[in-house]
Amino acid sequence: MADVVEGGASSHDVQSLLPSPDRDFLIRNNGDQVKVDSLKGKKIGLYFSASWCGPCHRFTLILAEVYNELSPKGDLEIIFISADKDEGSFSGYFSKMPWLAIPFSDSDKRNGLDELFKVRGIPHLLILDGNGTVLTDEGDKIVREYGVEGYPFTPERIKELKDQDEAARKNQSLTSLLVHGSRDFVVSSAGNKVPVAELEGKTVGLYFSLSKNKSCVDFMPKLLEVYEKLKAKGESFEIVQIPLGDDEASFNQTFESLPWLSLPLKDKKCEKLVTYFELSTVPTLVIIGPDGKTMHSNVAETVEEHGVAAYPFTPEKFAELAEIEKKREESQTLESLLVSGDLDFVIGKEGAKIPVSDLVGKTVLLYFSAHWCPPCRAFLPVLIEAYEKIKAKDNAFEVIFLSSDKDQTAFDNYFAEMPWQALPFGDERKKSLSRKFKVRGIPTLIAIGPTGRTLTNKARNLIMEHGADAHPFTAEHLKTFEESN
Repeated sequence: MADVVEGGASSHDVQSLLPSPDRDFLIRNNGDQVKVDSLKGKKIGLYFSASWCGPCHRFTLILAEVYNELSPKGDLEIIFISADKDEGSFSGYFSKMPWLAIPFSDSDKRNGLDELFKVRGIPHLLILDGNGTVLTDEGDKIVREYGVEGYPFTPERIKELKDQDEAARKNQSLTSLLVHGSRDFVVSSAGNKVPVAELEGKTVGLYFSLSKNKSCVDFMPKLLEVYEKLKAKGESFEIVQIPLGDDEASFNQTFESLPWLSLPLKDKKCEKLVTYFELSTVPTLVIIGPDGKTMHSNVAETVEEHGVAAYPFTPEKFAELAEIEKKREESQTLESLLVSGDLDFVIGKEGAKIPVSDLVGKTVLLYFSAHWCPPCRAFLPVLIEAYEKIKAKDNAFEVIFLSSDKDQTAFDNYFAEMPWQALPFGDERKKSLSRKFKVRGIPTLIAIGPTGRTLTNKARNLIMEHGADAHPFTAEHLKTFEESN
């Protein structure tokens, strides 16, 4: 079915690649059948996707826009290859697509194409030329980054675009970042058009966000506080929001109360900037200096931690903050971590309050977890076993559960399975501790030594590998343990 052609690209006979012994057609979302042989000579995009995949939904909208714009050329077809779990999900998702699909019932063909093209993640778009030769297996990246400009998706065209990108990076300016086509402005929450030229010479934060994303919602008050303080001081600073994936109602509801500027919702520059800055998380706050060059790829964590003191986001300022953080680490105690105002306790069973002072001098594990998280539930019995063995030998040891559960009932039920202590559900200290220890996922286990200093943020891995023998989690102990084994 596949041959290697000059240059190393694989070539496929589309007439045998897409049909099955009892099927010589593809389908449209209205049920119409389209013969495979009608695709002869066309470029083919094999689109591996599924309704349960959030990023797929977002990319499908982008791909549909590109497809509809290129369709009049008559030389391109997209074929949806579903990874959905049932036909209802397939049909609902396919109903939003203007292209063709392998029938859901032909699971052998869908699975075979997955294996043939070694699909490791979705969305995934592989593009074949009119002869069946693979032009690119990064079609999703190309479409996301270049849109219709990527056409005809040949290696030569992609190289040309990448060369243009490289030149643009060398000559980066606010104009090259924010202006698109005839649109040379950003917008205010009042609907006013503000020329990008008016931002030249300022320090500008490009704020990538999703209105309903919890991390973005949590970050917004701090960013708003910093923005207003800088404006009150007369600093030459502005924020331009880069809205991602929002529906119009959600965006308008959030943006109407904000004092900064934004790219228009669903502007093509939004996706281009996601790729340009290699965005991997939200919120992200990219800092562009007065000269139009990138000063920092993401200062969101720094703003959350240091607030207005992070300004003006220069290397010198970051060095200063690093020194402050170093001194803070050196003076860290358990009480500095766990006491905040009147919140000077953890809870035991039945909600009994246990003073943080009772834990001073102990080795303490901070356990970030939640019942809805399958890896957390799988790790819990492992941690309980280690906990009980360690406690039997050393009573100066404790675990504190920091919950990411969605409600009090879920917290109560999950905590009931645990033999240790916890922060109360919804306790504000959990947020600050998550930020301090840069908790990106759960379960996470942080080990704090008897002096209150951090021993390791990889205690989960140590427990998984060594069990109770990982205690007391010091580098010296672990080195000795590993040498003896």
